[in-house]
Amino acid sequence: MAGAIIENMSTKKLVIVGVTLLLFQAFAFMVGGLIAPSPTTAVHYLATKCVDTTKHRQETKWFMPWGPNQCDKIRTFDEAMAKKIEANNIVFAVHIPLPNKEMSPWFQFMLVILQFDIAFKMYNQIEDGALATIDVGLAYRDDTVSEWTEMAHSFEQRKLTCNFTTAKTFENEGRYYECELLPFMEVGSVAHKYYLLNIRLPVNERKKVNVGIGEIKDIRLVSIHQNGGFTKVWFAMKTFLTPSILIIMIWYWRRITLMSRPPVLLEKVILALGISMTFINIPVEWFSVGFNWTWMLLFGDIRQGIFYSMLLSFWIIFCGEHLMDQTERNRFSVYWKQVGPIVFGSFCLFIFDMCERGVQLTNPFYSIWASDVGTELAMAFIIVAGICACLYFLFLCFMVFQVFRNISGKRTSLPAMSKARRLHYEGLIFRFKFLMLVTLTCAAMTVIFFIISQVNEGHWHWGEHTVQVNSAFFTGIYGMWNLYVFAIMFLYAPSHKRYGDEQSSGQCITGDNGANSGEDIQLTTTITHVDGPTEIYKMTGKEAQE
Repeated sequence: MAGAIIENMSTKKLVIVGVTLLLFQAFAFMVGGLIAPSPTTAVHYLATKCVDTTKHRQETKWFMPWGPNQCDKIRTFDEAMAKKIEANNIVFAVHIPLPNKEMSPWFQFMLVILQFDIAFKMYNQIEDGALATIDVGLAYRDDTVSEWTEMAHSFEQRKLTCNFTTAKTFENEGRYYECELLPFMEVGSVAHKYYLLNIRLPVNERKKVNVGIGEIKDIRLVSIHQNGGFTKVWFAMKTFLTPSILIIMIWYWRRITLMSRPPVLLEKVILALGISMTFINIPVEWFSVGFNWTWMLLFGDIRQGIFYSMLLSFWIIFCGEHLMDQTERNRFSVYWKQVGPIVFGSFCLFIFDMCERGVQLTNPFYSIWASDVGTELAMAFIIVAGICACLYFLFLCFMVFQVFRNISGKRTSLPAMSKARRLHYEGLIFRFKFLMLVTLTCAAMTVIFFIISQVNEGHWHWGEHTVQVNSAFFTGIYGMWNLYVFAIMFLYAPSHKRYGDEQSSGQCITGDNGANSGEDIQLTTTITHVDGPTEIYKMTGKEAQE
């Protein structure tokens, strides 16, 4: 009876396969840590105060902070008051990138954070719940001489959350509030070389617009984009891994279809896992270098969500198929209680993503974090998702424990077998348990490296080399999931070897025929009609009356 490769491959060959996968895993971490730069770069900008001298704003005028056509500038608002310039005529201009630099499609996205420098004044303090109303426009061009083309324009509101750490007295006037950073803009592609932001803070005392927001001195922006060097390494990994997973998936399913029996649920789920891994691997990002596809961030989130949903469902079904009796297994409907919440949670995260990145396709200045309701909703999503992830991991550990206990119960049949057959089954059990522990390790590694990437400064110094921890996290975890899916499809593919034939010939020589018939009664009488990928699968599915 032919089983899976994980059972029939010799220990020596399995060790070679395992070491090879470990070397590839180490290489994946080293690519990110030693070759790739950090995933993102943050650039700080101080907005230039330009004066709008036009009487009637019938058409959009763009104000450049520097260069041959730079705007009329003022240094401070005191200068504006001395020149009798109204607040509505002041435009904060920011050119991205800095002088003598260019943006590139390799940067993939651009995220901009805003911070107000607000000075304390006794008679102009920040009111509780103050809202800053921002009239903002974004333009682009691809050379230094052409006219600016409007890309987006919007009126946005941002809630000011500021603290004044010293006593509010006349002596402390002029000191700055400590204000939280505000989400400002996110663009899903960087298709142009130059970008220009013009920001106004319109004042209307009758409508209470920008009243009670304190004395704003400056506007600072932080632009964050993906590093071009990291993008190239990331694309190269995807390009290399896509055919690897695709080839092993086709090879796996061809072996399944060559068998006389129809594929069981576990084998179908392994194929689905391979398809979802291939879907996330396909390097469609190459097209984003030549096309202005602003939806690539959203599409990437959707692909990642499909893969993780499939992976979580696979683990549940993989463990469950090794727990259930033969009457219950091999039916997807049995798992609706476990898989249903995973699908529902993934759908909720998709809706949450559409509420932000979906809207940003038409308005890059929109942020769900800008309003109190949106912030509370977003925080609730994140907290619930974190709790569910922890509960899922604990539930997975519990299921693995149950599988181990179930297999241990079946081992009571082993002492009645011949030595050779007993050692064979003990080897199968050890291999299966080892694979389950690797599965838990992969899940735990994802959580651990995510935490590390959040709490450290992003790189470690190792001798003369700088290790980019965040890059190593991205490439290492991405490589780990590919290697895991590759290993599952390879090890659970049907083997061309037939262990039973080899064993029977060996037993004829040693005279173990009597023992063999006894162990058939113990172990195989109730599973001869059970179809499945491995002996362990068949062992754990024996009927209760056995």
